Amino acid sequence: MSVFDASDYAAAAQSIVEAGRFLYQRGWSPATSSNYSARLDSQHLAITVSGRHKGALRPEDVMVVDLTGTPVQTRARPSAETGLHTVLYKLFPEVGAVLHTHSVNATVLSRLVPPGDALRLRDYELQKAFEGINTHEGELCVPVFDNTQDIDGLARETRRWFGNHADQPGYLIRGHGLYTWGKTMADCLRHIEAFEFLFECELLTMRTGG
Repeated sequence: MSVFDASDYAAAAQSIVEAGRFLYQRGWSPATSSNYSARLDSQHLAITVSGRHKGALRPEDVMVVDLTGTPVQTRARPSAETGLHTVLYKLFPEVGAVLHTHSVNATVLSRLVPPGDALRLRDYELQKAFEGINTHEGELCVPVFDNTQDIDGLARETRRWFGNHADQPGYLIRGHGLYTWGKTMADCLRHIEAFEFLFECELLTMRTGG
C-alpha cells in the first residue's frame, strides 16, 4: 500500500490552497482553469482535484497521486494534466512545487511566438528572479509547445526538452498557459510573478513597436 505522511500532506494542501487564492486574485488562474501540485516525498505529490475553482480551494480539493499519476487513498479525479506535473518531479528530484496558470499575458504571448521557436527574454533585470541567474545580460529561453489533448505525448516532449535544458525554469503551451516550478512553493510563486512581469513587458514592447 502506498503510504505518505499525513502532516506533510496537510502542509502541502494548505500551501496549494493559499497559492490558488493568490493566483486567482491576480487574474492568473480564472475559474476552474489551472492546476497546482507540491511534492510530499520521493514517490508522492499533492495535486488539485479536477474541476475545482482555484479562488475557492479548500484542503479537501487537494488529493494525492504517486509518480505514475495514480490516485492514492481516494476516488477523486486529478487534473487531466497530472502527467505534466509528474514528469517534472521525476526529472528534477529537487523540485518541490509545480504551478500551471492561464493568464491572459501568457496565453496571448504564446500565440505570437512562431511555430518551432522559443520565447527568448534578454536584458531584463527581473531575469535575476530565477535561481542561478545573477545578471540581466544572459538569455532566458522559454519553449513553446503546441497545445494538445495527448498529455502523455506532451509529457514526453517536455521531458526530452528539459532533459537537455535543465536550467530553464518554465514553458508555455500555445494558446493555453504557463508551467513553472521551484524547490519550494514560495520559489514557484516568485517565478510566476517574474514571468508575468516579463510577459507583460514583451507584449507592451510589441504594441509600441519596440
